[in-house]
Amino acid sequence: MTTAAATAPLARRKPPLAVRRRRFLVAVANHSLLIAVAVLFLAPFAFIALTALMSTNQALSSHLWPQPFRWSNFVDVWSKAPLLRWALNTAMYSGLATLGVLVSSIPVAYALSRLRWRGRDAVFLVVLVALMLPPQVSVIPVYVLWAKLHLVGTLWPLIIPSWLGDAFSIFLLRQFFLTIPEEYLDAARVDGCGELRILTTVVLRLAKPAIAAVALFSILYTFNDYFLPLLYVGESPHHWVASIGLSQFRSLHQVQWNLTMAATLLVMAPVIVLFFLAQKAFVEGVTLTGVKG
Repeated sequence: MTTAAATAPLARRKPPLAVRRRRFLVAVANHSLLIAVAVLFLAPFAFIALTALMSTNQALSSHLWPQPFRWSNFVDVWSKAPLLRWALNTAMYSGLATLGVLVSSIPVAYALSRLRWRGRDAVFLVVLVALMLPPQVSVIPVYVLWAKLHLVGTLWPLIIPSWLGDAFSIFLLRQFFLTIPEEYLDAARVDGCGELRILTTVVLRLAKPAIAAVALFSILYTFNDYFLPLLYVGESPHHWVASIGLSQFRSLHQVQWNLTMAATLLVMAPVIVLFFLAQKAFVEGVTLTGVKG
């Protein structure tokens, strides 16, 4: 009986109500600034969600709460706009562009961080210059190039440049590769591994957070990109992505704010879900990058 009593878990007494209330108020006071900032960030999203559930007359009035909730707005959006086509075009653009960024940027970042060769610093300087160069500077000659190749009006002018490397992704991956201990790479070289095998079997496994961050950055950029899709596929409705489609939908339904907000929620939902699913890897990749320069 003594042994059973000794091994039995001790029941923790619940603090009194006054103590719990005081702890709650202290926690709210300590995080008051963060709570205020969170409310400011969530207020527009709450306004969009509430407006999406209103009728057309309620959306044009001063009411902030829908009475009753009109869930049929989301069904009306699906019937009035080709959301599925926009989603497929956006998925094709984001998926192929992100894959191209990873395939083309990882070897370059490894060469700039772990291989010693003549002119490495000069090439890295060119990458930094490309990182600071705004895309509007080269948009006209690049557009003329794609026009001569008869690819304007398709998604290929948006996808192919991603397979030629991205300056920001190369810089981010290079900074992370510099934090990997050199002993791991030397041990692989002693075992007879070449540089390509070291990259695929050692570096990529250790750089999963940075790769996830780069992939998420690319997906968010391509999903929110409006300028380049409008430039290349603006005259081809069959190849519209979600950003262009949502803009055109808002132009057609200017006074129907409930439908516009419902369409906005449907377009935002995949990105929000993806960010929360990959939030841990994203934050880890960003915080661990740039420690060593």
